[in-house]
Amino acid sequence: MVDKSIPDIVIGRLPIYLRSLTRMMEQGRQVTSSQELGERLGISAAQIRKDLSQFGEFGKQGTGYNIEFLTRKIQEILQVDRVWEVAVVGAGDVGHAVANYGGFQHRGFRITRIFDNDPSKIGTTFNNIKVMDIERMSEEIRKAGIQVAMLTVPAGVAQEVVDILVEAGIKAILNYAPVNLSVPAGVRVQYIDPAVHLQNMTYYLD
Repeated sequence: MVDKSIPDIVIGRLPIYLRSLTRMMEQGRQVTSSQELGERLGISAAQIRKDLSQFGEFGKQGTGYNIEFLTRKIQEILQVDRVWEVAVVGAGDVGHAVANYGGFQHRGFRITRIFDNDPSKIGTTFNNIKVMDIERMSEEIRKAGIQVAMLTVPAGVAQEVVDILVEAGIKAILNYAPVNLSVPAGVRVQYIDPAVHLQNMTYYLD
């Protein structure tokens, strides 16, 4: 059961902690501290301790955190201690890049379906996954019980596609289309718009 009393901003920092912990574990490290994590991530040690305390006690004062244990616990909290099947909608340049990215599976996600409406793309293969006609999308998602989708379609058709995805049972959408989407309660959308992030950064430039 999701604890809705925990702020979204706290949940948003957990994957950042998990990424850093995973790297430390790959380096053979066994123990870390909130101070070290904070220095690595540019977040105060007090904030890290406060965030983690929302979910229980994971370390001891003076001894720090066992990296493997804390990694496993954050994976459980984020529900990435399993692998989620993901559908990609849109087989253009962005969809192609996403489908070929190799970093998802080790972090809890596996792309298993790709859909498009372009006859020249349908039947082609990205990373050993055959692109299917978008007309089959609803049926395929329902049949596989997929709950996560990545949307890489043009802005003009994004809402129409999202409506179909939601009706098919999708509960989480990573949206690369430069448009805000309307979804019902219980469906989460995260937006990836590089132009927005660049505009945010240029404010600080001389």
